[in-house]
Amino acid sequence: MGHTARTYAKEGEVSAALQEWEGKFKELQARREAEERRRFPLERRLKEHIIGQEGAINTVASAIRRKENGWYDEEHPLVFLFLGSSGIGMCWNQGSYLSAVCLQGFIRMDMSEFQEKHEVAKFIGSPPGYVGHEEGGQLTKLLKACPNAVVLFDEVDKAHPDVLTIMLQLFDEGRLTDGKGKTIECKDAIFIMTSNVASDDIAQHALQLRQEAEEVSRRKLADNLEDVQKSDDIKISRQFKETVIRPILKAHFRRDEFLGRINEIVYFLPFCHSELLQLVSKELSFWAKKAKQRHDITLQWDRPVLDLLAGGYNLHYGARSIKHEVERRVVNQLAAAYEQELLPKGCTLRLSVQSEGQEERGTPSLRLEVVGEDSSSRRLDIRPPLNPEH
Repeated sequence: MGHTARTYAKEGEVSAALQEWEGKFKELQARREAEERRRFPLERRLKEHIIGQEGAINTVASAIRRKENGWYDEEHPLVFLFLGSSGIGMCWNQGSYLSAVCLQGFIRMDMSEFQEKHEVAKFIGSPPGYVGHEEGGQLTKLLKACPNAVVLFDEVDKAHPDVLTIMLQLFDEGRLTDGKGKTIECKDAIFIMTSNVASDDIAQHALQLRQEAEEVSRRKLADNLEDVQKSDDIKISRQFKETVIRPILKAHFRRDEFLGRINEIVYFLPFCHSELLQLVSKELSFWAKKAKQRHDITLQWDRPVLDLLAGGYNLHYGARSIKHEVERRVVNQLAAAYEQELLPKGCTLRLSVQSEGQEERGTPSLRLEVVGEDSSSRRLDIRPPLNPEH
């Protein structure tokens, strides 16, 4: 039933022994967790799942490290604001992985659902006498169940100003009063807000910084690849944050007290070419795993395929543009070939870039080949879909 032995041992020697060993166990567990944090820093754990964004990872990890090791103000929760290109593909990952490494729950609130004034009741619950009073609020109900959760407020710039007013108390004092008048304490929670405000300004500034870094590396005539890669590690200047970003945030949220309660503003920058290749490789690996699980098909690809698909990156749509490019140019072909019964069960498929003759005409495309047991390859002749008029 979830009870421990100590629950039943009310008094006596057994109770004293259990209490003593419970203390020793907690002390040993704390030492193990501290050793684990030393051996596998949070930055390393996050980088296993997140591509690029060194600055964002370091900023978040530094704040979490303070909390993990007891160097934090226990009267106030940690609050982050994530800014940058839409579809970077990190906010959901970072929130869910933070909840995993911090052994906490994960709550996601889509703030586009709270654009109207009356939807504040949906956030904290209806007051007594109103419909839905007994159900409680979406956020307060979840925070009551897990007061030390990682809470993601997605697209917070779309929320109604009255919802932001409620967050002032939440971010400052770590507590929230629901519609029934009960106070939920959540000082140990971690709050992450995402916003697309100023995303274009941040992206253009980052591209400019990256171009300047590339010019510097060319002037230095870097002899090895490592020197060139270091130029990708760029940082947003403090002057740009104060003179460009802060006025935009102030004009949108219209209150300094809201911005003043944010511990860290984290900036997500556009991907460089090496990061795009990693993104494409990760997306292809995802579909290769699906092909193996669902259809027992082994999917392989050549290096030029990564470069070709990376060309579909759109600055404004972030990692989503890579995902859509892979679906358009690879998964569509796989689905058509499967429908036309061109894929034998248990076969090996190889993706490659079309022959040079096609590239000269300015239309490089992907080619699907079935690889035989003797390493010979046969190109798939996929029929184009019929015109609706026919």
